[in-house]
Amino acid sequence: MTLNSALTSEQIKKAVAAVKENKPVYADMLDFYGRIFDAQQDSKNRIRIQPLQITAEMLAVKAQEKFPLIEIKEFTFDETQAGNLFVTICKLAKKANPQMAAAAEIILKAVETTLKPNALFAGLLDGNEALFENVAEEFKIDKQVLGFITYNSLKPCLALAAEQLASYLNKDEPWQKGYCPICGSAPILSILAGEGDRSLVCSFCWHQWPVKRVFCPFCENRDGQSLQYFFSDEEKEFRVDTCDKCKKYLKTLDTRKAGRLIYPPLEQLSSLHLDYKAKEMGYESGIRLFVQV
Repeated sequence: MTLNSALTSEQIKKAVAAVKENKPVYADMLDFYGRIFDAQQDSKNRIRIQPLQITAEMLAVKAQEKFPLIEIKEFTFDETQAGNLFVTICKLAKKANPQMAAAAEIILKAVETTLKPNALFAGLLDGNEALFENVAEEFKIDKQVLGFITYNSLKPCLALAAEQLASYLNKDEPWQKGYCPICGSAPILSILAGEGDRSLVCSFCWHQWPVKRVFCPFCENRDGQSLQYFFSDEEKEFRVDTCDKCKKYLKTLDTRKAGRLIYPPLEQLSSLHLDYKAKEMGYESGIRLFVQV
């Protein structure tokens, strides 16, 4: 299941409004991200990409070896729609914090001359951080801002491709691994639903897959004594799962206690205070922040 397709644009807006009401401290940030979510959903509805094909022979090998369906560099994207979204997000970013606004202004001007968004998209999929470092140095902008705009422009294509690829997954043999069965990326969020069933949400393509309730997705530790969690009485729907073996953490959302529409990218953003708390306690994130949502 890939959660980006679970809600309509109007439902996402309602989800944002509900979180803003409950967490007014995040209001300004969510106003900005809400507009990005809306632009991403509009872009996703317009994307045209051919589904990636995997032969039966290759599928059998990947299943046996527990390899994800594709490598990140194999994702395809709609150059036109991703490029249009790149410009849209830059324009939205001009109204964000001063650092992002200044960088977005420079990037917009660069797109009119020498900067090619498609080259950035390809570079991100190839894991070419040197490209982003060089572009950031050339235009005197923050590499993180450049990576943020690039990834979020590509994100609807990634989500759609993940939805298409999910048809290759064997429903009779759950993945049960801590890395995404679609692209191999680490999870960004854990979800509890139903009778306490647990699933993980991919930090890159946002595919969701079921896993066992008690285990660390980063080191596969299943020792209950070294797997702990903490939570706040004021925020009962969230908890932070920690592993004393690898010293990593993962935020968990219990949808049964949330009482609202759930859109994972929104939940990830509106719980950043839990990331800070986990790091204060000596735990590390299991994902790379270069492609932060």
